[in-house]
Amino acid sequence: MANKQDTQAKSSKAVLPDAFAQLQDAGLSNFTGFGTAWMEALSDMGAEVAGFVADRIKEDVKTQHEMLHCKNVADLQHIQAKFIQKAMDQYQAETGRLVEMSTRAFAAKPTDEAS
Repeated sequence: MANKQDTQAKSSKAVLPDAFAQLQDAGLSNFTGFGTAWMEALSDMGAEVAGFVADRIKEDVKTQHEMLHCKNVADLQHIQAKFIQKAMDQYQAETGRLVEMSTRAFAAKPTDEAS
């Protein structure tokens, strides 16, 4: 059993440097040059998307509640129309925010830390 574990450990050690060498050969060698500012921008974008999804889920639940308590079809149609319009407005605004954030993130120049 120990021989099998030793063999697996040796093979994983050999594969890892080869994988990094292949990435470097493919032109992906300088990710460290992007620095912390760029990584923070990507993290901020992820947080923005997560917050947006949470807000949309809240709107979904609110709309379902309103639909369950409406008294007639006209009210139901109004609730649905209001929901669709608000969703379109929110998605449009969120797209604008993400485009702005990504533009700033990719406009930032990589640092010369890796040089």
